Amino acid sequence: MKLPDPFKSLPNKREVWAWGMFDFANQSFTLLIITLLFSRYVQQVATPEPADAGRDQVGLWNWALMHGGSLLLVVVLSPLVGALADARGWRKQALMLTGCGCAALTAALALVGADAIVLAALLYIPANICYQIGENLLASLLPHVATPRTIGRVSAIGWTMGYVGALGLLVCVALGMVVFDLPDEAQWRPFFVFAGVWFALGILPAGLILRDDPPDAGAAHRGVLRESVSRVVDTARHARHYRHLVRFLVAFFVYGFGVQVIIGFASIIAKQFGFGQTQLVLFVAQITITAGIASALTSRFQDRIGAKPTIIVYLSVWIASAAGLVATKLIWPDGGPQWPLWIVGNGLGLALGGIGTSSRSMVARFAPRHRTAEFFGLWGMTYKLAGAIGVLGFGAVARLAGDLASLVLLASFFVVGLLLIFRVGEAAGVRAARRAEREHDRVV
Repeated sequence: MKLPDPFKSLPNKREVWAWGMFDFANQSFTLLIITLLFSRYVQQVATPEPADAGRDQVGLWNWALMHGGSLLLVVVLSPLVGALADARGWRKQALMLTGCGCAALTAALALVGADAIVLAALLYIPANICYQIGENLLASLLPHVATPRTIGRVSAIGWTMGYVGALGLLVCVALGMVVFDLPDEAQWRPFFVFAGVWFALGILPAGLILRDDPPDAGAAHRGVLRESVSRVVDTARHARHYRHLVRFLVAFFVYGFGVQVIIGFASIIAKQFGFGQTQLVLFVAQITITAGIASALTSRFQDRIGAKPTIIVYLSVWIASAAGLVATKLIWPDGGPQWPLWIVGNGLGLALGGIGTSSRSMVARFAPRHRTAEFFGLWGMTYKLAGAIGVLGFGAVARLAGDLASLVLLASFFVVGLLLIFRVGEAAGVRAARRAEREHDRVV
């Protein structure tokens, strides 16, 4: 049986493939470092054993501070870097710079030993900043490797390639744990080197194939910092012209709380339900497979039905999955069978794979072509601020009020986000972006 070609009928297959390979590569950071390994490593190894409390809760809070704090820094940097990339035509250069930096710092995480929480923070925080800003820059290239008719499809292709990479990484990690007998968190440092090498090699196609952007002619005579700040201020001043983008970002900000919590705490939540190392890898593999399936399926219908209906579908799945976590904790507060979490894991994967590509497509539809990096910088700023608040809030509630209260908080993020998304008008947002493009072309 011949497998379907996801690049069929695309006029620039090589560019789309190279762009998607960056998503393939950066999974080594988001999956292995954030979700699966380093979060547990910080909690169980890098955090010193406290004298007056259990290591689990203190380690969870340390991880929340590191991850959430780095996201706060990204909030400040994202719009400035995005505006600078637009003004100078540096999208590709900035993307490769952040990718190389993240790859090097990821490999350096292997230097973090037992009780070395300060070194862990000094290496992880800049690594995550590079990863998160690079993710924004990659998304800002979407309108340049796709047409208005194929944005949803190309976005889903990149997302699917990311999950293919994630599945490959999980297979490598599982084999490494079995073959080299590395079941304990303290023995996971070689995996950090592996993640850095994977990232470095995977971004090579983007560096070799993607084209450079011409600089904005109107910005050539202004200073770099002045231009970056002025473009951000200009976007804020004219926000009324993009009111549906603003409405979407508000909704995205709220449901982004929950998405970021799942990404940052999936392995820790699984541990709360009694999952060991082998079960953890299989659980994350299940989420990855279902997320990849959701992303691939989304590419087949998103451009036909629109980004907003797609987001509504996946937010409904998020709500059902989060409610399943709450129900499981209510029924078995002190531990019980693990099969409910395996069922919920399928919902988490479907929701994670679908909400990412549909949200990215919505911003791409609302962004004028001459401001893509800037708007995706604002999108990234919103997502990272949501992550900082969500991660820190989830960690604080879990530490002060317990696991059940934190899971209820998680479910509420998606409920409120769904209510807010109904206020977004997709067609009106697209018209505003096209109108801004025509006005810009007349001036230039």
